[in-house]
Amino acid sequence: MSEKRYSDMTTYELQQEIGSLQEKARKAEQLGMVNEYAVLERKVTMARSYLLDPEAFKAGEVYEIQGDPGSYFKIDYMNGVFAWGFRLGSPQNEEALPISMLKK
Repeated sequence: MSEKRYSDMTTYELQQEIGSLQEKARKAEQLGMVNEYAVLERKVTMARSYLLDPEAFKAGEVYEIQGDPGSYFKIDYMNGVFAWGFRLGSPQNEEALPISMLKK
């Protein structure tokens, strides 16, 4: 069975995939499968990134990191649905975050 890449999915397909992944994550959490839950949550984050417009995220701007209150991320450059840059607390450590993790 070959699965479609998120970049090849329509908006409707992405929304269906996110719903399915969230349901699987809920079940994994109920069963105490911590690792499975974490993997599924990452997949949801990635799928949500493909629903957003990468052009809306600009280099040089600072965004709050969702799920990490008080942490901010400054974008150096964009590569697809990933924002490359650094957290304001540690400018020496470059990293990439899916754009769905960033909010104004």
